[in-house]
Amino acid sequence: MLDSKLQKLIVILREMESAVLAYSGGVDSTLLLKAIQLSGIKTLAVTAVSETMPETDLIFSKKMCEETGIKQKIIKTEELSKENFAKNPHDRCFYCKDELFTKIRGIADDEGYRFVLDGSNLDDTADWRPGRKAALNHSVRSPLIETEMGKKEIREISRGLNLSSWDKPSSPCLASRFPYGEQITGEALKQVAGAEEFLRSLGFKEFRVRHHRDIARIELMEKDISVALKPETRNAIAEKLKSIGYKFVVIDMEGFRSGRMNEGIEKKKSEKPA
Repeated sequence: MLDSKLQKLIVILREMESAVLAYSGGVDSTLLLKAIQLSGIKTLAVTAVSETMPETDLIFSKKMCEETGIKQKIIKTEELSKENFAKNPHDRCFYCKDELFTKIRGIADDEGYRFVLDGSNLDDTADWRPGRKAALNHSVRSPLIETEMGKKEIREISRGLNLSSWDKPSSPCLASRFPYGEQITGEALKQVAGAEEFLRSLGFKEFRVRHHRDIARIELMEKDISVALKPETRNAIAEKLKSIGYKFVVIDMEGFRSGRMNEGIEKKKSEKPA
């Protein structure tokens, strides 16, 4: 089944003949990058750099493009300068993706590529993803959705292809660490990035630092909560995060859950006025 889905993906890509891939360095787009290499089509991987992108993802994207031999173009996006993004509404991701795909579509048209691709997968269609609207507006194709691949299958196929990304933790943009409605600033993004980099240096892999103004709320995997609460580790985390601007540092006892900030949005939007 998995081999057949990979072959179907390669067939879809070959029919395209040429494409620009919006390459973030994540698990999904890395599998797509590899499939593009296997398809042999004319390709350009475009990686966007901004204050919202973790630096570790940029480093990883460069490494994978070198390994696959696919040419990479690094561009700068300015979503933080857009008021509709910085105000952090529920559809914030639309404005980010619209900025991204406007620039990538321009590159594709100027350099003669037929399609623009992204790494959206089947699971994304069940979550709150306003960025999908931007993708559709710019006629972006999502081959992983076309082949009905979910995250679990993507990881399994990636492992079979010996991709180092197969067990890479999900790494959404840093803006996802802010509650909707809370202003996103460059300074606050640096705080989040610094806090998460420190936790990563301590050996934690799957986590988030949620930014609540002067409060850093840390979400960890259940097995890691007891580790973080050890006096030496707890004190080190508190000291470091306070040094980068947080007044209060808390550990969420419910633990890590991807998409936590999106919970309740679908319900609110579907509720009818009384």
